[in-house]
Amino acid sequence: MSNRQITIIRIVIHIAALLPLAVLLWDFTQGNLTANPIREIQLRTGALAINLLMLSLACTPVYILTGYKPVLLLRRPLGIYAFAYALLHFINFIGIDYSFNFALIREDLFEKRYAVMGFASFILLLLLAITSIKRFRQRLGKNWQRLHWLVYLAATIAIVHYIWLTRVDISLPLIYGGVLVILLAIRLPLARNFATRHFKWLNRTTP
Repeated sequence: MSNRQITIIRIVIHIAALLPLAVLLWDFTQGNLTANPIREIQLRTGALAINLLMLSLACTPVYILTGYKPVLLLRRPLGIYAFAYALLHFINFIGIDYSFNFALIREDLFEKRYAVMGFASFILLLLLAITSIKRFRQRLGKNWQRLHWLVYLAATIAIVHYIWLTRVDISLPLIYGGVLVILLAIRLPLARNFATRHFKWLNRTTP
């Protein structure tokens, strides 16, 4: 793949990831965020964070199944944007919704278990984002890859957060959970060897 093609892919990723933010800002300025704009911002940023995180986690399994290496170029930017939207989700929660009233936030963390899960998932994503900086990657060496398996824990906690928050119709978060299990299974040695043997026809047809 040429440098030009790589650049085009990265530009497309940036546009696709930033477009929902532009729509959110537009809807905010136009007063189109329903009767409860704070909740709408919370829902949108949360959905974007988990969707981008799942897409980031899908990159390596897609590569394992198809041998299409350029898909790995999407993993890092998708992960960064997932964290960025999680950060907006967190700031909206503590800053706009709770006005940085940490006493009230602390009370809710004890009373609302979904808030605890959301906070825990964000802390893990923050840790992974910080250690993704080149200097930290070099210092951690091989331990960096081991540490970044925590992304699956962060995703699992985020899905639990979603389930406990939704309570009534949990079909969508359960779908996320099922997809996450499949993505993780493909990366395990047994499933990886199986996929390598049985999907060779895909590897041969990959440009």
